[in-house]
Amino acid sequence: MASDRSAGAAPAAPLSLVLFDLDGTLADTAPDLAAAANACLAARGRAALPLGELRPWASHGARGLLHRAFGLAPSDPEYEALRVEFVQRYEAALCVHTTLFGGVRKLLDRLEQDGLRWGIVTNKVSRLTQPLVRQLGLDRQAACVVSGDTAVRPKPDPAPIEHALRECGCTAPASVYVGDDRRDIDAGRAAGVRTCAAAYGYSAAREDVLSWQADRVIHAPLELLDWLLPHARDQSA
Repeated sequence: MASDRSAGAAPAAPLSLVLFDLDGTLADTAPDLAAAANACLAARGRAALPLGELRPWASHGARGLLHRAFGLAPSDPEYEALRVEFVQRYEAALCVHTTLFGGVRKLLDRLEQDGLRWGIVTNKVSRLTQPLVRQLGLDRQAACVVSGDTAVRPKPDPAPIEHALRECGCTAPASVYVGDDRRDIDAGRAAGVRTCAAAYGYSAAREDVLSWQADRVIHAPLELLDWLLPHARDQSA
């Protein structure tokens, strides 16, 4: 049951680092990603899709959104040109409606107050990640920002998380990775860190989050404190 995963024991090793996915975990980027997909549709004389239809695919970036909007896969001949157009449109309006999820700022502040560092590990390419992180005001405090093209392979490969651990000088048993997609949990498990599934994110609308077998499932960002810092919620209220 969900409550079983929601009530998992806190990490046994002393915790030093909390790593987060970006899209669907720290930031609600779906409105701007959907706008780019709809702009591609409009350029072809096709009707826009409601945000609610595109939102569950946002964690998969261009691949997911173009699949939902156009029914295309990367193997289709027209896919690559459309992907380039999508990225260009998204890059031109990267942070118009994007915001941090409610409670994220308080969560990050509370982690820092408890002496924990936090970082970002995303599959978003660096040319998009870096300006977005700056515009969201996350760059000044993040211990690391690992993009989809930083390591040799993106998630679900563990390489990006392993890169973050090396950059921060932290061990896997002392670290946690939080993400809203199965790839995040698979990558975290392969890297040897504890994992937390963000069920408030995008993929939960399409998949059974419990099937990912994360160490913890949360339904709002601040619920992470109940797991990592069980003493902190009353103090941060």
